[in-house]
Amino acid sequence: MRKRSSRTRAALAVVAAAVLGLAGCDAGGGGAPAAERPRARAAKPAPVWDRSPDSIAAVGDSITRGFDACTVLSDCPEVSWATGGDAKVDSLAVRLLGVTGAAERSWNYAVTGARMADLPGQMAQAAARGPALVTVMVGANDACRASASAITPVAGFRADFEEALGTLRSVLPKAQVYVASVPNLKRLWSEGRVNPLGKQVWQLGICPSMLADADDLTRAATLRRDRVQRRVVEYNRVLKEVCAKDRRCRFDGNAVYDYDFGTDQLSHWDWFHPSKDGQARLASIAYRTITAARPAG
Repeated sequence: MRKRSSRTRAALAVVAAAVLGLAGCDAGGGGAPAAERPRARAAKPAPVWDRSPDSIAAVGDSITRGFDACTVLSDCPEVSWATGGDAKVDSLAVRLLGVTGAAERSWNYAVTGARMADLPGQMAQAAARGPALVTVMVGANDACRASASAITPVAGFRADFEEALGTLRSVLPKAQVYVASVPNLKRLWSEGRVNPLGKQVWQLGICPSMLADADDLTRAATLRRDRVQRRVVEYNRVLKEVCAKDRRCRFDGNAVYDYDFGTDQLSHWDWFHPSKDGQARLASIAYRTITAARPAG
């Protein structure tokens, strides 16, 4: 075997030194091997549901417009459970964004008298604002028709709700959606019928399928109200099922439907729509659902 020349030995020494340097060693042996160094922690993925969204758009019907909460047969959006600025209501927007944030970054596209068929159009308006959260409360007017036979079919209700969510998703795939259940209309009839003034206002055409002939307790009237009530239950099932298919949608778990609205929570103009106190209760339910660690069951 030939002896290595001094030039060869020198070259090998240079290569060895370079390798040791790349491996993180020094001549004194004080450097730790790369394998023993702490590794950088992988960044945690952002949660699917943001419990503190920074902007809100509301869609729906007269409840979200604060109808009859301030004056008779009039909208009063300043007391809306979703976007209002009234201190007594402490709306969802105020709770999430603060007073200034609610004034600057919340929008109300609800329309008194709206039904589910109107929701896709409202949702398009809301999406144009680019909100982080959209609140939905609609369905009461689908059940509140001129007669029980005229109420919106369940299949049509479902198709329109799916279209509304699709409209939002085509523009804002990551926006969050809070869906409130349809209130228990029969309970509202039961509470409101004790007030003569409320019953007079009902005769103007407020939810006739449920409220017409409020004191009629005959079998036919009872069956009519029960039919409307069953449809409300079916609507809420649709809201839950469709929302469950969207990972950024939360249904309230029937919290609004189950809430026992008493006379203090009803408008003293019509004894049907929420009063300011009722609007505050709706805001509380929404805030609790949106900020919960897990969706409602």
